[in-house]
Amino acid sequence: MTVPEGAGADRDILRWPLVLGGVFALTAVMAGAFGAHGLRGTVSSRGLEVFQTAVTYQMTHSLALILMAVLSGPGFADGPGRKLMAIGAGFFTAGIVLFSGSLYLLVLTQMSWPGPVTPLGGLCFMVGWALLVTAGLKRRR
Repeated sequence: MTVPEGAGADRDILRWPLVLGGVFALTAVMAGAFGAHGLRGTVSSRGLEVFQTAVTYQMTHSLALILMAVLSGPGFADGPGRKLMAIGAGFFTAGIVLFSGSLYLLVLTQMSWPGPVTPLGGLCFMVGWALLVTAGLKRRR
């Protein structure tokens, strides 16, 4: 990915989604393996289902973070879409932490307080996708 000279700190604005996307994808695979092998017989079948939902959403949005980093190349380099994608990546990150994180806590700790946090994470996912769509509409031809 090339960035025009003089772009300064802005040139790395979407490097962190690539790194976070990779870290979140790695931990999603680890969590999936833990859920499939370490939790069987320990939590209810409903708990395993909820845990798998958390893993699925974490992996999906990890890939979305990576997609945003890849799409931040030419065409978005100096346009408004680049900034929208950076903000969207922040919403995807928050969504992973709030949505998947709260579901992991619900299953692993049987605490009920994380339950109301889950929809906030879902809302973050929706905002992230809406920002990606908006960035795409603003992309230069």
